[in-house]
Amino acid sequence: MNKEKRIQILQRLRENNPKPTTELEFNSPFELLVAVLLSAQATDVSVNKATRLLYPVANTPQAIFDLGVDGVKQYIKTIGLFNSKAENLIKTCRILLDKHNGEVPENREALEALPGVGRKTANVVLNTAFGWLKDNEGKYFIAVDTHIQRVANRTGYAKGKTVEETEQSIIRNTPNKEEFMFDLHHWLILHGRYTCVARKPKCGSCIIEDLCEFKEKTEE
Repeated sequence: MNKEKRIQILQRLRENNPKPTTELEFNSPFELLVAVLLSAQATDVSVNKATRLLYPVANTPQAIFDLGVDGVKQYIKTIGLFNSKAENLIKTCRILLDKHNGEVPENREALEALPGVGRKTANVVLNTAFGWLKDNEGKYFIAVDTHIQRVANRTGYAKGKTVEETEQSIIRNTPNKEEFMFDLHHWLILHGRYTCVARKPKCGSCIIEDLCEFKEKTEE
């Protein structure tokens, strides 16, 4: 895919959604951190249902830590992998209290040191909660999940067999980075969630169908 096509894709996605954001519900960096941690192998809808019950009761590291593992499980038991997520959440709260004065660190290395928090979660928090466009070293980054992995590779926008390879390919191939990189994560994830879906993409209603290089397009 050439530069001109990529620019047109980005422009159309922006015109369709000028100010995209996560569908996870949050009112603080900590609430977003918890929501993203819970969202692994779970839908945003299921996470929001759980946090709507949890956050009115506990929405700070101290309050959630005070609930304990079993207490947290009662609020998140409808989410996949809730046992391990509850344990990781309590461990994360302990570290935030002991090492970061109960605050979410605005630092990639510190975020990735938290139990259950990987590169994708750290990227989402840095981008969405703190407004970062580049990491600590001044390098662009994008949080890549399964939706973004699929959309990037299927359309031909970027290629990568792994999440890490796709992240670097997206960064390398995205033109006018200062203009587009900040919102790119949300544009691609929403496109993958609602249009370029896994089993049968909705090519017939896709706003970038003519630019997409996927060869097995559907009429849906």
